[in-house]
Amino acid sequence: MTAANLDIIRATYEGTPEENAKHLRAALAPDTTWTEAAGFPYAGTYTGADEIFANVFKRLATEWVGYKAAVHTYLADGDRVAAFGVYSGAYAKTGKAMSATFAHLYRLRDGKIVTMEQYVDSATVRQALD
Repeated sequence: MTAANLDIIRATYEGTPEENAKHLRAALAPDTTWTEAAGFPYAGTYTGADEIFANVFKRLATEWVGYKAAVHTYLADGDRVAAFGVYSGAYAKTGKAMSATFAHLYRLRDGKIVTMEQYVDSATVRQALD
């Protein structure tokens, strides 16, 4: 199951933004909990695809210019997959660019994402907001 879980997560990062969103929505369990780190502009825990897309991805798409989450390393262990990378983009209201390291830890069950926890250098991201 580890290889299949890794493939599921990899498919949410490595295509076009539209492909990634389509793959992510398909991979989310109905009761997925998605936790954005304290200090990050979208901090909080969201449940289900509609909440996750409204409170995280819609905002990323409309509040940032050229926003990207580029993964450089994946690690898989049983039902968990970690993605490590760098966020980049410019905050639309200020025009300030940022680059911040991140880690996302996913837990999957039966081929569906049941939890995601974000770890991020939120101070770097917040500097772009001011």
